[in-house]
Amino acid sequence: MKVPFLDLTAPYRELRSDIDAALGRVAASGRYLLGPELDAFEAEFAAYCGNDHCVAVGSGCDALELALRALGIGPGDEVVVPAHTFIATWFAVSATGARPVPVDPSPDGLSLDLELVEAALTPRTRAVMPVHLYGHPADMDPLLALAARHGLAVVEDAAQAHGARYRGRRIGSGHVVAFSFYPGKNLGAMGDGGAVVTGDAAVAERVRLLRNFGSREKYRHEVRSGNSRLDEFQAAVLRAKLPHLDAWNARRAALADRYGRALAAVPGIGLPRAAPWADPVWHLYVIRSAERDALRRELDRAGVATLIHYPVPPHRSPAYADDPAGAPEGTHPRSERLAAEALSLPFGPHLGDDEADAVAAAVAAAGAAGARAGRPLPQPTETR
Repeated sequence: MKVPFLDLTAPYRELRSDIDAALGRVAASGRYLLGPELDAFEAEFAAYCGNDHCVAVGSGCDALELALRALGIGPGDEVVVPAHTFIATWFAVSATGARPVPVDPSPDGLSLDLELVEAALTPRTRAVMPVHLYGHPADMDPLLALAARHGLAVVEDAAQAHGARYRGRRIGSGHVVAFSFYPGKNLGAMGDGGAVVTGDAAVAERVRLLRNFGSREKYRHEVRSGNSRLDEFQAAVLRAKLPHLDAWNARRAALADRYGRALAAVPGIGLPRAAPWADPVWHLYVIRSAERDALRRELDRAGVATLIHYPVPPHRSPAYADDPAGAPEGTHPRSERLAAEALSLPFGPHLGDDEADAVAAAVAAAGAAGARAGRPLPQPTETR
């Protein structure tokens, strides 16, 4: 059985009549930007997150950047970021003129290491940007306490965590939280999109200005800015999908449990586990292997598509080669180990049980084949 990593057409097939009606409604309206679909989606997503304001923008990276700019962060400032994350987290900081300051995750890989965060603070530090990676919430309470002690803003990168809960609180209910609606996300559009969700009316108003040429009224521009607007078609698609998000996340959780049970006895594989204080939404199912590349080749031969999130740590990326945030190998060892060992298996709410079982069988077979050849997959250096 060939198993794709993710079938992006499956949500459309499930909701075809609703999505077609939504797109047709917008096409017939003649209102394609900053219209009623956007207003309705913003209200609905804010309510879903348990917060007061949602300002939808052109992408998740824009959401992070505009959130930081709305807080007054810019040139000369520093923002503490994870060393292990998609590089857009860093790019958003750099786009403001501020400098990303990377720190390694905690040993379990789920949150920023608080001791390293505290050690990274300088008089220029203005904010901390935790990432709810792979759909698992970061441990926010200790981080919020640290930020409060030092007078720092906290901007949450929730690009992969739509619907997740931390100690019973929905991710998105915090002070300033940025989401992505890239098509492969748990709540994905049919193009790019993002949003800033906040309980702070002043932050929301500032983001609204920044997303639309610094303007509340046409041709009157209060601040220098560009434009980053979620269009009416994408807002309508997201409105059609939002009522199904919790059911899709529940299916993801069931698949994660199925993988976990099937792979528990496979030697040399580190499995993801939820922290007791978290209800993750399993955006990705990421295993660990010290022989990741060999395992990936075996799975490819078996017809199982996989991805690596993320093979090059941002501090080793050419994009930061001439930047103080760039650093030589060995600077952030936990992040470098994750980059070398992490492998994402096929996943998503429309993955069939038979497909998941075929993936698990292929992983087990790869481990067994290695053992017969005298080269069993060694245990990962760390497991999550």
